[in-house]
Amino acid sequence: MPQVMEFKLPDLGEGLTEAEIVRWLVAVGDVVAVDQPVVEVETAKAMVEVPCPYGGVVTARFGEEGTELPVGAPLITVAVGTGAAEPQSPESGTGAEAGSGNVLVGYGTDHSKPARRRRIRPAEPAGRTPVAPAAAPVPAAAPAPTPAPAAASVPAVLASGPVPVISPLVRKLARDHGVDLRGLQGSGPEGLILRADVEAALKAPEQAPEQAAGPAAAAPAAVPAEATRIPLKGLRGAVAEKLSRSRREIPDATCWVDADATELMAARAAMNAVGGPKISVLALLARICTAALARYPELNSRVDLAANEIVRLPSVHLGFAAQTERGLVVPVVREAQSMNPEGLSAEFGRLTELARTGKLAPADLTGGTFTLNNYGVFGVDGSTPIINHPEAAMLGVGRIVPKPWVHQGELAVRQVVQLSLTFDHRVCDGGTAGGFLRFVADCVENPAVLLRAL
Repeated sequence: MPQVMEFKLPDLGEGLTEAEIVRWLVAVGDVVAVDQPVVEVETAKAMVEVPCPYGGVVTARFGEEGTELPVGAPLITVAVGTGAAEPQSPESGTGAEAGSGNVLVGYGTDHSKPARRRRIRPAEPAGRTPVAPAAAPVPAAAPAPTPAPAAASVPAVLASGPVPVISPLVRKLARDHGVDLRGLQGSGPEGLILRADVEAALKAPEQAPEQAAGPAAAAPAAVPAEATRIPLKGLRGAVAEKLSRSRREIPDATCWVDADATELMAARAAMNAVGGPKISVLALLARICTAALARYPELNSRVDLAANEIVRLPSVHLGFAAQTERGLVVPVVREAQSMNPEGLSAEFGRLTELARTGKLAPADLTGGTFTLNNYGVFGVDGSTPIINHPEAAMLGVGRIVPKPWVHQGELAVRQVVQLSLTFDHRVCDGGTAGGFLRFVADCVENPAVLLRAL
């Protein structure tokens, strides 16, 4: 007799608590192999194809494309051991029973523990109806929490003991705003309290006075009916939250300087003239940054508020801002201080292509210690960059354009660029930031300075 296995949305790592279904890769009735991707989801960091650890026949899918699901919510059910021509596990040749490797965090076969047989439930609980291809679409956003039912119907865990909450972030949100979680009924699987439930509880007191005042009360600024509303979620929501947090927590300051980049551009042209892989301007600027950070390590650090300490980091994991169709992303080049311009150029190219195609993994977008932002590609000269929290600094680079410049005592047309450094004033004073920026500018104006620093 076949055994129905339920596959839930796994923990995708990096603290992610939810994902949006972008595209189903299988349909109900399809035969799937162990570790075959079954759905493509979008997290706040990247697009991810999620493989299923079971092999068998898909009996149900949960959620339409566009639906946002929390980690732990059911994705599909698979009937295993049906006797059908199920794909075999490459390791054991026994199909689904062999299990899969730990493909993603939080699921896959753990061979250190004995396998346990899962009981087949006679029926799906309320609110967990499988979604077939012809079913009505599931709303993209979680429904607002309904008023708590009578005490007899509230799960016992709400009456005493810990409250089921999807993540520590949601619990902190409730604590910071004085929301009693025991008074909420979660809209997630099995009563799990989601961020949307807490946010709905926060909005309720604000809406009550408006409703009580009646139609004659003064209304807030009207929003035209034809206005377009864009959900602030996924990557756009993650970027918004990170930038807002940077502004809230980091006392930043910005300094800038114009530099003559004529010699740097000439050096790049000479390097590319000898053949081999082309060296990008961004790679040369990155190499200058790593040399500058070796001299001024204060800017390759972060502030640990919990310990009330400044943490100086031993390696430079260099982030660089990249604009994509999905929005702004910051891929990270690991151990950038150990790379030469050719290696940096190759890594920038590889990560940029992954960003363009939406295939960056969450690990490619985290762990940066310093960011280089070349906004000159947009045709602008200057900006005041917002630090990529929790880093301590970001170097912004404007366009390199011909401008009048005093060179060797005479007015000449030179290739000029504006460099801007935004830094966390907690990790260093203006003297350190100014020294860093001046060293970068000196290397741009005279690349031989960089050779001396190596």
